[in-house]
Amino acid sequence: MDIVTDGSTLVLSGDFDVRSTFQVRTALYELLATSEDDVVVDLTDVACVDVTALKVLGVASLEAGRAGHHLMLRGCGPAVRRLLHLSRLARVVEVERVATPA
Repeated sequence: MDIVTDGSTLVLSGDFDVRSTFQVRTALYELLATSEDDVVVDLTDVACVDVTALKVLGVASLEAGRAGHHLMLRGCGPAVRRLLHLSRLARVVEVERVATPA
């Protein structure tokens, strides 16, 4: 798992699963503590994700809301969106909407 902070965006690449949740959680909470803007987690280059990893994002989203911040996911593929809905985490985590060409 590679984690890069670009302003208020956390860019993840690689496998985001139970083995990398500690790294992502640490980086995410550091960004939430220091950023005054809304935080975006970019999953465009994430190869695979599991429910444990998505739960980390769900809890971070709730914590961000309590602190007056906003957390949004960017670059979610169909598999990630499906897993968010199946796990009911779609109620907690906001996914950036992408315009579909007509």
